[in-house]
Amino acid sequence: MVDKLTRRDFLKTSSAAAVAASIGLSIGPAGAQEAKKVSANDKIVIGVVGYGGRAQGVMGGFMGHADCEVGAVCDVYDKHLEAGLAAAGPQAKGYSDFRKLLENKDLDAVVVTTPPHWHPLISIMAMQAGKDVYCEKPISRFPGEAVLMAKVARDNKRVTQVGTQIHSLDNFRRCVEIVKSGALGKVHTVRVVCNMNDYPGGCGVVKNSRAPKGLDWDTWCGPAPYRPFNQARFTVHRYFKDYVGSWLNELGPHIADLAFWAMDCGQPKSCAAIGGRFIADDSGDIPDTVNVLWEFPGFNMTWMNNCGNSFDFGMSDAPSAGNTGRGLGVIFQGTQGTLLGNYGWHRVVSEGERMKDFVPPAPSIPSSPGHDREFLNSIKSREECPCSFEYHMPISVALNLGHIALNTGRKVQWDAKKAQIIGDKEANAMVLPAYRKPWKMPRA
Repeated sequence: MVDKLTRRDFLKTSSAAAVAASIGLSIGPAGAQEAKKVSANDKIVIGVVGYGGRAQGVMGGFMGHADCEVGAVCDVYDKHLEAGLAAAGPQAKGYSDFRKLLENKDLDAVVVTTPPHWHPLISIMAMQAGKDVYCEKPISRFPGEAVLMAKVARDNKRVTQVGTQIHSLDNFRRCVEIVKSGALGKVHTVRVVCNMNDYPGGCGVVKNSRAPKGLDWDTWCGPAPYRPFNQARFTVHRYFKDYVGSWLNELGPHIADLAFWAMDCGQPKSCAAIGGRFIADDSGDIPDTVNVLWEFPGFNMTWMNNCGNSFDFGMSDAPSAGNTGRGLGVIFQGTQGTLLGNYGWHRVVSEGERMKDFVPPAPSIPSSPGHDREFLNSIKSREECPCSFEYHMPISVALNLGHIALNTGRKVQWDAKKAQIIGDKEANAMVLPAYRKPWKMPRA
């Protein structure tokens, strides 16, 4: 059902080339449509694919800029499409098939706000069509998808930005500066924390039912397995493995971003994971507890997630009694001291007296003009966005490897150069997904 892309020999020494060669993908720029050139004074025209709850805020953010307008909206649910077009304005065209939207030569960029199982295919096809791409997180559910997305962006010279909006806040910048200053000494352990009190309740106990009128449920399922319509799957898809996998992919891209940014660590050498559904009582199927261990040269990184207790390991000024919200953050443990940081707060704890005279380094990372503004500026300048697919790829690879390790019950060894799991044929087969027919990755 997805159109074939032009064949191109891109077998170079890169992880994406290795992945693509292994399955016969053609992801090069040959045959791609030429992007419309946008000058500094031009108005940028975007197309929005997927107008669910999250898209409303994202599209509204872009519409808040005078030099940006929405030229097209696509959704497989008539009700959402009508709402999107009403919000976008009379100049916007409506589509139920994203491939038709990509044929619109008036669009400079595509904003992908569908459920995550659609992110790689739509992003890749949009870049091949000459569009710059802003894609909400997670960009992928499988490590090979993330590698390919970064390669397609490079080969097609596309501007990309991942919707990890917390990256644009100043607090993450101050944390990165402290780690990179060396004040903590040798950082040997990094702990990414994602705790919340989500149960009892979760997404609720919801029975399968008939899809609402005007919804193309088969296309909504797309490359993921076809399941009977369920309102919870449709509205809170993060509770289902088919679309997200676990909170590792739901909140992980936001939180782990700080760890990868500060450590500048690239892709992990190995990954192990354990977890399960120990307290969940809803219709979802994601694990409520996941612990992951990644090995990097010179340090380890962990992911600690449970959905039955929101303790935040001291990453707030004064945790309130009875708090059942979310405890999120990153802990950097060094030989001189520890840095605790979350979205908007950070604190340094000295190891004994070793950091008693600590003075925060002077701010060196400029403030962001805003996450969507960064994307718009880069469309005009052609400079890489701070959260491009290239930047985000190692984060996505690590998170996706966590699910492979969890699902196989084995530690996996990762060859970043070849984008392969070493010595485990079963696990390596999970590096790229088996899309539901007729959907497939573009092939030569």
